[in-house]
Amino acid sequence: MAETEAALRALAHNVRTARTRAGLSLDELGRRAKVSKGALVGLEKAQGNPNFATLVRLADTLGVSVSELMEGGHEQRVRVVSADAVMPLWKGERGSEARLMLTTTGPAPTEVWRWTLEPGEEYPSHPHQAGVVETVSVTAGEMVLVVDGTEYPVAAGQTATFDADTTHTYRGTGTLTCCLIMTVHLPPGPA
Repeated sequence: MAETEAALRALAHNVRTARTRAGLSLDELGRRAKVSKGALVGLEKAQGNPNFATLVRLADTLGVSVSELMEGGHEQRVRVVSADAVMPLWKGERGSEARLMLTTTGPAPTEVWRWTLEPGEEYPSHPHQAGVVETVSVTAGEMVLVVDGTEYPVAAGQTATFDADTTHTYRGTGTLTCCLIMTVHLPPGPA
C-alpha cells in the first residue's frame, strides 16, 4: 500500500513538473491528451489510478517517456531492476501483463518493457508521436504483431521493429504464453 502511494506521489509530481515545463494548462493538456480536466486534477493530487493508455497519451503529449512520469529520481551509476519489483502497467483478463522495467537516460531515451501475452489475448495501442520506434523480441511462445491492419507473426527467437506512429496491436497466439522484451525508442527531446 505504501509503495502504491509513493508511486502515485511520484507520478503526480512528475506530471505536474512536465506540464509546467511544457507551459500547458490543465485544460490544454487534457484537450491534447484526451484526458478530462478532473482526471488530471486528481492525478496531480496523487489521487485515482490512471490506466496504461492514459499514461501513454500523457507521456506522448508532454514529450516524455512513461517511466519519466512513473519514476522517482535515480542517483546510482548502474540501475538493476527486478521484474517482481515493478508493478504491471497493464493486465489483461487472461493474465497477460506489461511491465515498464526502466528508461535509459540521454537525448533519445529508450523504454525497456517486459510483456507476457496469453493465447488469444491482445493489447491494442494507439499511435505514438512521430519518431517513436518499437522493437519486439519474442523469447518464448508466439504472437502476432498487427501494424496498420497488417498481421506479422513473430515467434520465439524472432525480433520485429516498426515505426509506432500508427495503430498497432500485440496478440498472443499458439498454445503457450508469449514472453517478449519490447523497447520503445523515443525521439530526441528539445535541446
